[in-house]
Amino acid sequence: MKGILYYIHDPMCSWCWGYKPTWDKLKAALPENIQIEYLLGGLAPDNHEPMPQEMRLMLQQTWRRIESQLGTQFNHDYWTLADPVRTTYPACRAVIAANKQGAGEEMNQAIQRAYYLRAMTPHIDSTHLLLAQEIGLNVEQFTRDCKGVSVEQEFSRQRDFCQALGVHSFPSLILQLGEKYHAITLDYGSELTSLKEIEQRMTWAKSIDKTKR
Repeated sequence: MKGILYYIHDPMCSWCWGYKPTWDKLKAALPENIQIEYLLGGLAPDNHEPMPQEMRLMLQQTWRRIESQLGTQFNHDYWTLADPVRTTYPACRAVIAANKQGAGEEMNQAIQRAYYLRAMTPHIDSTHLLLAQEIGLNVEQFTRDCKGVSVEQEFSRQRDFCQALGVHSFPSLILQLGEKYHAITLDYGSELTSLKEIEQRMTWAKSIDKTKR
């Protein structure tokens, strides 16, 4: 039986950045009949106001907690060098626009590195254009796509799908087997927890499928 593993994330989600090493291991270990699909949940809507001080302090504490628990690297100079705004939608659109050139995941990772390691402002157009150049995209096409209707429609579809799946936190894993969807336990410290659960779900679904024949 074939399945689809949905990875629900946001390029500006710090816990997604913390989960990245484990996610990479899980992807490499998945059975060949599992297809991966990325869904952008959209953590914070469009906004142009400077991030409130209490939000800044909360996120700085979150970064330190992830650092302590997972050993994830963060560049804390971001909080003095960049201009924080609580919006992730522009970064999500940039990932979808890059995906039109087959580089969605590459752009996602570029935004993560820009945000967490390079202390760059991750939601602004100039950052996205620089990253598009760095990863070798057709920048003119990327610019048009970022502001285009098709990217907005696709982003809306992905957000709606995440809500339909009942996903409200990132990162999350959902396994689709046939017409059924299963929330998969996400373990930040080991890919084996999720892998075992996925394999068990597939075995169970395969046995059920045989009884129906």
